[in-house]
Amino acid sequence: MPRTNFEQLLEAGVHFGHLKRKWNPKMAPYIFMEKNGIHIIDLHKTIIKIDEAASVLKQIVKSGRKVLFVATKKQAKDIVAEKVSQIGMPYVTERWPGGMLTNFPTIRKAVKKMSQIDRMSTDGTFNNLSKRERLQITRQRAKLEKNLGSIADLSRLPAAIFVVDIQKEANAVREANRLNIPVIAMVDTCCDPTLVDFVIPANDDATKSIAYIIEVVCSAIQEGTEERKLEKDKEERDAVRPEAEGGREKNTRLRSRKSRSGKTTVAAKEGEAKEPEAEAEADTDTDTDTDAQAEE
Repeated sequence: MPRTNFEQLLEAGVHFGHLKRKWNPKMAPYIFMEKNGIHIIDLHKTIIKIDEAASVLKQIVKSGRKVLFVATKKQAKDIVAEKVSQIGMPYVTERWPGGMLTNFPTIRKAVKKMSQIDRMSTDGTFNNLSKRERLQITRQRAKLEKNLGSIADLSRLPAAIFVVDIQKEANAVREANRLNIPVIAMVDTCCDPTLVDFVIPANDDATKSIAYIIEVVCSAIQEGTEERKLEKDKEERDAVRPEAEGGREKNTRLRSRKSRSGKTTVAAKEGEAKEPEAEAEADTDTDTDTDAQAEE
């Protein structure tokens, strides 16, 4: 079942492209027509590409990996920050820090610097600093939080990146391509789709269009997260079940041993009780034989 339909995309304005004079000829397969000097995107192909991208994102998240969202243009940054933070994925909505992917260890050091400053404020180190030093460290912390706070949980390179407007985020796309990280992006008629692994032909300038595509993508990621959680719960239950069954088998063996030992004890007691009777009967028979011999 498709994740969206033609009417919803049309209402969100996803079909509006750029002016004809600004188009990229490589986007020709995704263009339906030209109207009033503006290219119109083929929404039927957009539906197919959205489903393909959503399926890929869902499988990535289901495997326990992260997807990095990149959107620094003002139409998209607030939308991405709000929607993506709800599903627990990292995102970049301020300036793209150069070398964030290709020089990832340095970025991780900057993120750790934030935690060090937080530790200083809690263990009393701030009290030993001058007012000026405290002010400088506080400003440094605020700057790091603004640029890198949204990727604090990103402990390793993402499995894929989702980009809004690949022209504006050219550095992010270039770094991802260098590291062979899959790129999923909203691509307008003025962009080069060959730089992207999973193209979503759509209007990347209108707030409503961006919000709609991001919502569909985030819902797919949420599904992947929930399925992963269910699989983990199932694995835990399957791991606990053999232990419980082993305990039950052990108890059963113990009970069977007790019952067998009980039966053996009863049989031994019965045998002990029968031995005096047999001895008495033997004595009786011996006395009878003796009397018979005397009579003869």
